[in-house]
Amino acid sequence: MGHGAWDDNAYRAAATFRRASGAADFAYSAGMRARPASQWRADPALDPHGVGVRESRDGTDHPASTPIVVLFDVTGSMGVVPQVMQRRLAELFGLLERKGYVQDPQIMFGAIGDADCDRVPLQVGQFESDNRMDEQLRTLFLEGGGGGQKSESYELAAYFVARHTATDAWDRRGRKGYLFIVGDEMNKRTLRAAHIRRVIGDEVDRDLDTAAIYREVQQRWETFFILPRQTAYYDDMQVNQHWRDLLGERFLKLEDPEAVCELIALTLGLLEDAIDLGEGLADLTDIGSPHGPAVGKALATVGARPAVTRGTLPAGLDVADDVR
Repeated sequence: MGHGAWDDNAYRAAATFRRASGAADFAYSAGMRARPASQWRADPALDPHGVGVRESRDGTDHPASTPIVVLFDVTGSMGVVPQVMQRRLAELFGLLERKGYVQDPQIMFGAIGDADCDRVPLQVGQFESDNRMDEQLRTLFLEGGGGGQKSESYELAAYFVARHTATDAWDRRGRKGYLFIVGDEMNKRTLRAAHIRRVIGDEVDRDLDTAAIYREVQQRWETFFILPRQTAYYDDMQVNQHWRDLLGERFLKLEDPEAVCELIALTLGLLEDAIDLGEGLADLTDIGSPHGPAVGKALATVGARPAVTRGTLPAGLDVADDVR
């Protein structure tokens, strides 16, 4: 996947048509929520069950593809964040492409719920470079569930990215892709084999260590967790320490949820050595974004702490066998 090119005019024209016709931006989600909960399903294009790999490949249009995965927690009030992202896609691509932050970006969107209780705990799209990424984002089912136990199934999503993606960036150039998980709670203490079998379809016969899953995904993906100020967990010490121990400087706190696009864009620009933080914040001013202070604060500690090393378990996780 990943052919074609992003078109701002087509994106804005589609949004104008939806407003004029009264169609919801997230029409699939609206339609699904009008049904009994027993009928709730992911759109078939986003259902991870039985998926071999999601691929980010080079092509004539994009000879040096950069794979980017953005996965949203859609439980509770967190479901507003993908809606923010959808409204700001043009700004995101303006920074990535026109400002030259990333070469040939290909983005895959997805959604995360709670495999203990939600009917749709994981959704994953395709890597796209054109306006189809807007379509896949708007097709997410915003279930709004969650179990209320201060954890969601982020580790299940990390497992999918670790074992069910393939990229030419890695296979041809040895370059990692970028994974952004946007949420507000902790991982489950272990990744249950039953969840993997039911949601993804892999024949796994034992539970897996959550910390080891993150070590595995970080072998091919620069992995970030973004915690927006959306719920009471923003300043929860247990949640904060859990992610700091797991990802170090890659745990980013964002005071303004409306700034998620700008934060992702500047993070990519920094890691691609296309900008420094001052240049990135100046770019936000140039495009009229009011979110420079929130983004600058979120990125102030990048480079200050190492990520978790092998053998170090995050706070709140059980000691278990390694993934392998």
